[in-house]
Amino acid sequence: MTLRVLAAMSGGVDSAVAAARAAEAGHDVTGVHMALSSNPQSYRTGARGCCTLEDSRDARRAADVIGIPFYVWDLAERFHEDVVEDFVSEYAAGRTPNPCLRCNEKIKFAALLDKAMALGFDAVCTGHYARLGGDGVLRRGVDGGKDQSYVLAVCTPEQLAHAMFPLGDTTKAGIRAEAARRGLQVADKPDSHDICFIADGDTRAFLAERLGEAPGPIVDADGNRVGDHDGAYAYTVGQRKGLRLGRPAPDGRARYVLDISPVTNTVTVGPREALDVRVITAERPVWLGPEPSGPIGCEVQLRAHGEVYGCVAEPSADGLTITLDAPARGVAPGQAAVLYEGDRVLGSATIAETARVPA
Repeated sequence: MTLRVLAAMSGGVDSAVAAARAAEAGHDVTGVHMALSSNPQSYRTGARGCCTLEDSRDARRAADVIGIPFYVWDLAERFHEDVVEDFVSEYAAGRTPNPCLRCNEKIKFAALLDKAMALGFDAVCTGHYARLGGDGVLRRGVDGGKDQSYVLAVCTPEQLAHAMFPLGDTTKAGIRAEAARRGLQVADKPDSHDICFIADGDTRAFLAERLGEAPGPIVDADGNRVGDHDGAYAYTVGQRKGLRLGRPAPDGRARYVLDISPVTNTVTVGPREALDVRVITAERPVWLGPEPSGPIGCEVQLRAHGEVYGCVAEPSADGLTITLDAPARGVAPGQAAVLYEGDRVLGSATIAETARVPA
C-alpha cells in the first residue's frame, strides 16, 4: 500500500537513508527539515550539531539526490518551550532530564506528527534505530550500539501507529555503506553528540545563565559541610568530577553526588556504594500494550545505552514501582525507566524517587 510519508530529515546520514528507503519502497515521500532555533548560530555548529544551517543544507541536498520534495518547517518556538525550557526547569527541580527523549515526545511525534496528519500525510518517517512491526510492537534495533528504542518508548501507541523506522534492521556501518552507494554526500558525516541547543557543550554555564548563581552547601551523608556550590542545578546524581570539595573524605576515597535538594539548595555526596538503588518509583507511565493488572517480571533500562536490569514492575495508582533484581548505581530522577520483554518495549515511565532496599 502506498502511503503519503513525511520524512524528517535532520541533515545526517540516518534520516537521509531512511527517506531514501521509504521512497524506494514506493511511498509518496516529502522531506522536511525542522528549524529548531530562531538563531541557528546559537546552537551547535559543524558535525556536532543537529539544528544548524549546515544541517538544513545537507538535508536539502540529500532530498535532491533522492528526488523528493523538500521543505523547512519552523518549529523553533515549540522546541524552545517544550524541550529547552523543560530542560532548564527539570534541573532547577533537582532532576536530570533527557532532552532527546523529550524532543521525540513533544516535537517529532507530537508537533511534527500533528502537522503532518493535518496536511493529509499517513506517517512520519525518521532515522531512528528501532523496529516497528505491523502489529504496533516496538522493538530494539539490531545494532545494539545504536539502538534508540529507549528514547522512543515515550511515544503512545497512537503515535507509533503513524511512525516509520526503516533503519531498525541494519547496522550503522551498513547504513553508511548504503548512503555511499546512493550517492548521498552525508555518508561519512560524523554523528551529532551532546545537547544540540548548548552551543559550547558547557551545561553548567548554560544553566547558570538562565537560573543565576544560587550558592549553597555540599554536605556528606552525616550532614557535615564539605564544600560549596554555585547552584545545585549544576549537579546530577552519580556525578564524581567537578565537585570542588573543600576537604577529602576521611578514608580518602572518591565521593559522588547522592542527592540534590532544590528546597534546601543542598547537594549531598558520599561513597560510591551509597548510590546503590533497588527500588524505583516512577510516574506518568506509557504502556505500548494493555496495562498489566499486577506485578510482571521483565527488564528495565534506566538511561540511553545503559545497562539492562532484571526487575519486577508493578503498576500503582500513582504510577509504577520497579524492584530491581540487582542494585543499580547513579539512577537519577527525571530520567526514563523503559521496560522490556526481550527486545520488545513494554512501556516507559519517568523516574521520580529511588530507594536502596525494598520496603
